[in-house]
Amino acid sequence: MKKDIEQKLLHKNTNPTSMRILVYDFLDKQQEALSLSQIENHFYNADRITIYRTLKTFEEKGIAHSIQENTTTKYILCDDGCDEKTHKDWHLHFYCKICKRTTCKEDFLMPQNQMMDYRIDEIKLFAKGICESCLNEGLQ
Repeated sequence: MKKDIEQKLLHKNTNPTSMRILVYDFLDKQQEALSLSQIENHFYNADRITIYRTLKTFEEKGIAHSIQENTTTKYILCDDGCDEKTHKDWHLHFYCKICKRTTCKEDFLMPQNQMMDYRIDEIKLFAKGICESCLNEGLQ
């Protein structure tokens, strides 16, 4: 698995350092976007600045995208189609007011293939509500 992560990082013109491999592996196993603090809590002895720089590098290289949620920034891995120039993050980010999770809703997409005289590099769609799990548990 480490070799696969190294290849993915190299494909995105990113040097596969130990911390980058660890952070990528951790994010790859997540189902929701996480804040710097949440990621840092997973790596007990790691330097916060190193994790932050890793996340910023991932964002710049099209490996992860950030989601601004009130005053908190959360991170989640991008699809393979993102790169240094364009984040193809054209789906809804959904924050549940009950369980406090932020997830990507891939089934809610913006149209992308329209003929335009300009280039859109990034769109951020964010919604707040109650997720399926909380609704099914009657936590409304």
